[in-house]
Amino acid sequence: MDAVRCGAGTIVVMPTYQEADNIGVTLPQLMACCPEVDVLVVDDSSPDGTGAMAENMAMRDPRVHVIHRHARRGLGPAYVQGFRWSLEHGYDLICEMDMDGSHRPQDLARMLAVAQGPAHPGLVIGSRRVHGGRTQHWPWYRALISRAGSWYARTALRSSVRDMTAGLRVYRADVLRRIDLGRVRSSGYVFQVDMLRRVQAMGVSVVEVPIIFVERVRGRSKMDAGIVLEAMVQVTLWGFERLIRRK
Repeated sequence: MDAVRCGAGTIVVMPTYQEADNIGVTLPQLMACCPEVDVLVVDDSSPDGTGAMAENMAMRDPRVHVIHRHARRGLGPAYVQGFRWSLEHGYDLICEMDMDGSHRPQDLARMLAVAQGPAHPGLVIGSRRVHGGRTQHWPWYRALISRAGSWYARTALRSSVRDMTAGLRVYRADVLRRIDLGRVRSSGYVFQVDMLRRVQAMGVSVVEVPIIFVERVRGRSKMDAGIVLEAMVQVTLWGFERLIRRK
């Protein structure tokens, strides 16, 4: 880690678990499309060797960094640890991106242009739900669950953001510093909703940029009924908290 270029500008945090089939494809595509970014792989002790593959790539490319976690503890804690590491190392823009190939590097490049533009938004979201955004090759039931979940979160939390659960994001570092990351307890994909509600509660500007979300072609999705249930329960509780505060 001695070669970390503090204040280098932009870093992409990518949690991994069992992504050996994807890391060798996704990272080279990202680095070719966005050569100015660094990457932080946060691996949850993947038994398929994903972490070792990340280490080998880091040895060859100083833009790649790796955190090894000793157990599978969920998406949210992995991102929180990645955010803290990135803030400690002085990055100005901190991104979220999936390793499974569902997020296209060219979409991230457009989002970075918006983040660095004159509007200077605090959070840029890669959105499937605004004009020009869409999913590709998704089964109907997954699209239905995603749309219903986003609608429910938007309604319960009274948010204007169309894609509440989007996982391709660009945060300004000063925005993340204002969030008490130690109080972020969300584990699964509801982490995205949790972070968004915290950002909006601070009055930070949020911009949605249309993207094409592609169904993974290698490996298996981590989505399961437990993750969906966690999201429903958490969003409902946050909705009640919002109503109580208003009273």
